[in-house]
Amino acid sequence: STSRMYSTSFDCLKAAFQYEGLQGLYRGMLPSLIAVGPEKFIKYTVNDLMRNSIRREAGQSYEWLTEYVSGGCAGACQLLVTNPLEITKIRLQMQGETSRVFKEKGFPVPKGLGLNHMSFSTLVSEMGISGLYKGASACLLRDILFGAIYFPTFTASKKYLASANDLQLSETSNSVISGSLAVIPACLFTSPMDFIKTRLQVAPRPGETIYNGIADCVYKVYEREGPSAFFKGLLPRVCRLSPQYGISLYFYEKLSQLSS
Repeated sequence: STSRMYSTSFDCLKAAFQYEGLQGLYRGMLPSLIAVGPEKFIKYTVNDLMRNSIRREAGQSYEWLTEYVSGGCAGACQLLVTNPLEITKIRLQMQGETSRVFKEKGFPVPKGLGLNHMSFSTLVSEMGISGLYKGASACLLRDILFGAIYFPTFTASKKYLASANDLQLSETSNSVISGSLAVIPACLFTSPMDFIKTRLQVAPRPGETIYNGIADCVYKVYEREGPSAFFKGLLPRVCRLSPQYGISLYFYEKLSQLSS
């Protein structure tokens, strides 16, 4: 089937609220809360360590290359934490829709997929280690590219805002605004890989396409939904990550200053 349940993000919001209520909008919150701390700590710490290490060896001659490499390495290192928690988050968030698809197609809802039957602990135990890393290749590519774009953009934005005399921003405002703005290009360029990762991690449902890896997903989505499909969900992702990165990076910088 080439049709999708939702035409826009607002259509998805409306349908989820109608079918699952307010509770449905907060499904998958536990994995997100568990992941955000370790994920950001790993990413920011590895970025700092790599950047300082490269600077000691190469000096200031390759500043932009240093930013790209350290950011990419930081993104790669967070995979160990992000993929298991992202796939559990997705499965929990999609359980209402998955249950509805099975019922509309006339199939009995498999155990563990219906509303109020799936929990974080049972999902982890049923999927096993290999299942928790399904879609890891797409997640790795997304995280490497995101880090390689985000950190150089953050640094450039911070320098620009600091030198803009007419703005007269405080250090706090500069850090939060720069951290938030840097998310936009990072999300834009990584949206296709994030979309592919999500499609690979969603539980198989009757009447819907099954994907066998990144290349197969790219081909089938492009053929059946067109290139614009790879940017579905971009706006909600930016709205979620922008304040998250802006605030968390500010506090990380403050804690780093205090510890040093």
